[in-house]
Amino acid sequence: MMTNGWLRTAVMVGACAAPMMVQAHDVEGEAHGPAVVSFDWGAADTLAALGLEEHLVGVPHQAAPAYVSALVEGRADVGGLKSPDLEAIAGLAPELILITGRQSASQEDLEALAETRDVTLAEGDYFAALSDKVQALAAPYGAEQQASERLAALEAEIEAARAALADDLEAVVVTHNDGGYSLRQELVIGELLGIDQPGVPASVEPVSHGSRTFTPLAPADIAAMAPDALFVVDRSAAIGDTPLDLADLQAALAEAGGETIGVTVLTPDLWYLSGDGLQSVHAQLGEVVDSL
Repeated sequence: MMTNGWLRTAVMVGACAAPMMVQAHDVEGEAHGPAVVSFDWGAADTLAALGLEEHLVGVPHQAAPAYVSALVEGRADVGGLKSPDLEAIAGLAPELILITGRQSASQEDLEALAETRDVTLAEGDYFAALSDKVQALAAPYGAEQQASERLAALEAEIEAARAALADDLEAVVVTHNDGGYSLRQELVIGELLGIDQPGVPASVEPVSHGSRTFTPLAPADIAAMAPDALFVVDRSAAIGDTPLDLADLQAALAEAGGETIGVTVLTPDLWYLSGDGLQSVHAQLGEVVDSL
């Protein structure tokens, strides 16, 4: 079966993807469509939210966030997020493999096994990009109507959440890694919920590592920014390293005059290993609103 342009890559903003050749995957009681291996948990949780999880044949077990634990049961393990198990994937004979930038080093090897698509969101308006991703995932199964309904429900949830928040609320989001902190842009918080970020102190200088640029923040910098809330995405905890010591962070903030800043450590695997899916965005919205 030929399915034209049903997933856009991040570099093809507003354009149709190249045609994708996939085989029909028969599931009793379900629509036909490709059998999928997904390294993107947002895509996997979206398929499940649309009732299409039976087409999902393989996922990376070791990187599974708790909220998708049910999707791991009974499905093949296809390796790590950065180390796909090519032999296991070949044995599954999928018609489609979904990846993100984490699998870029293995993309050519994966393309030799099956049609492979990067489902990283396109730049620009976040909800529009998310909608495109959800509809693209739904299209091969004829589930566009279900996708539209789920997106409408999510949009209504976002509007209700924004209406419940104070107009002048400010928040800072940081990534914690091995005792250090860096500024993090979370579009669920900044764009969907419309929570502003206070300005970064002029003394803070960005740091580049290869093609990536980071903005390191010490607790004193965060205190100087004086946000109402500080959200921490704990990368260390998400990858199995030593997690954040919340008491130490709160003490450092207090010492720098930031004792009134409310600190929330977000669920590490949800925020660092997943996102950009119907279920993950719903969970992220709930976690932020509940903390405020």
